[in-house]
Amino acid sequence: MVRGGKRRLVTLVVVALFTLGLGYRAAVLSEPAETIAVETAAIPPTPMRITYGNSPETFGDLYLPPTSNTRLPVVVLIHGGGWAQNRTLAQFDAHARALAGEGVAVWNIEYRRVNGGGGWPVTLTDVAAAVDALAEIVAPRLGNLLDLQRVHLAGHSAGGHLAAWAAGHRSAEPPRHPAVRIRSLTLMAAVLDVELAVTEGGDQFVPQLLGGTPAQVPGRYRDASPIHHLPPSDTRITALHGENDRVVAPLQSHRYVDVVTRAGGIAEVQILRGTGHGEFADAASAAWNTARRAIIGYVGTLS
Repeated sequence: MVRGGKRRLVTLVVVALFTLGLGYRAAVLSEPAETIAVETAAIPPTPMRITYGNSPETFGDLYLPPTSNTRLPVVVLIHGGGWAQNRTLAQFDAHARALAGEGVAVWNIEYRRVNGGGGWPVTLTDVAAAVDALAEIVAPRLGNLLDLQRVHLAGHSAGGHLAAWAAGHRSAEPPRHPAVRIRSLTLMAAVLDVELAVTEGGDQFVPQLLGGTPAQVPGRYRDASPIHHLPPSDTRITALHGENDRVVAPLQSHRYVDVVTRAGGIAEVQILRGTGHGEFADAASAAWNTARRAIIGYVGTLS
């Protein structure tokens, strides 16, 4: 009788432990892996300055929202200024803070510029390296927080040129890091055909970037023109331009979007009334607000 009672007690204990184990395993499996990864990694205070190359100019500032219960899409901001040394990523500090406040990670990058170790081809390849650094350097510092399949590029003027160039060359050549997928481009008053900018627009900055005129270095002009190197056809593109822009002609945006759409891509032009060239650099401007809405719209709809 005692032995039978002990056997029943042991059996009940084993069943109870087995049931508890199944319940615990079911609870764990029912939790989304993404949520677990994010909740176990504290979001650090930002901006975080992160180096992606060996030059003092190859770094970026990473901005994060204060909290998140999902992995974060990434917006790469690329400042303009004629590819020249006298403009820096500080131009986009307020813009980056505003975007991070809407729940995205923002990688605001610096790059070597003309008269600061940049020029052809360094300025362009630095930007490509900064995008690759999301997989190599930036994301590993944050655990599983960044969603590199949802990367969006945005740039103003020369920065718009570099954004479109970086996206196009990832299409033309196998990317070093397929984990980084560029989903959209938001181009603000961008230079998208560098030869046209010189021959019809009289641009003085492009020859300094490329080390000569179209007649002197024609190959560089073709290689450096986003209009000749389009991104994958599923990359969504919005080209914004002020109707009163006297620095970069709105024709640049019109022609680029026309070439993209004829090639089967999805692109649109928005011409902003009463707007010139520099307004996009002002985080309080209506021009930037239009760009911000385009960026956040892509972030919200392209998963």
